[in-house]
Amino acid sequence: MAEYETLRAGVGARAAIDEGLRAHMNKVYGTMSVGLVVTALVAWAVGTNDAMLAAIYGTPLKWVVMFAPLIMVFAFGAMINRLSAAGAQLFFYVYAALMGASISYIFAVFTGFSIVQTFLITAIAFGGLSLYGYTTKRDISGWGAFLIMGLIGLIVASIVNIFLGSPAIHFAISVIGVLIFAGLTAYDTQRIKTDYIAHAHAMDSEWLAKAAIMGALNLYLDFVNMFMFLLSFFGSQE
Repeated sequence: MAEYETLRAGVGARAAIDEGLRAHMNKVYGTMSVGLVVTALVAWAVGTNDAMLAAIYGTPLKWVVMFAPLIMVFAFGAMINRLSAAGAQLFFYVYAALMGASISYIFAVFTGFSIVQTFLITAIAFGGLSLYGYTTKRDISGWGAFLIMGLIGLIVASIVNIFLGSPAIHFAISVIGVLIFAGLTAYDTQRIKTDYIAHAHAMDSEWLAKAAIMGALNLYLDFVNMFMFLLSFFGSQE
């Protein structure tokens, strides 16, 4: 009888973790989706307004808009433990709005149809890769170091090519960028899942809330960056 009660308790605990994990992932994807909507709306509002585009990209303000999202990502990672869950969520949405301003130029460069088409392609690819990361039994945590090293190299190469303007380097960066963020989508999804399972027993609601926001930010970055690199291939210029 005691063994049966222990078994039932174990099954109940696993069921509770599974239910909690589903709720956690729903919050991650939900927060990420809201962030993408904020980014899209800001990008469209700025990108279809010639005066706002000129005010940003026709002045030194463009450098602030270009590099501020990168600085904010590092700041968010450093501040997350000191922020409340509500503060972290607000920070994320402000970041999403700033990201929208930084990529708003795509509406002046590419046709609306090609932007929507690339978004749908990205959404399908992201969904498949994230599903793989969530369902695979294979431990892909070993991808992390390789992908982060590749990401750092990609950032450096992108900054250098701002000044060089080499089409060949731009093409290589786009190909490598798609591959890196495809891998990061699966990797980040699995990490969000394993982090939840590892900490679920503590039931720290504040930590779980902030972990969901941080997970949403990681997947948001994977999506946006994959979209931007794919736009280099599928985007049709005005």
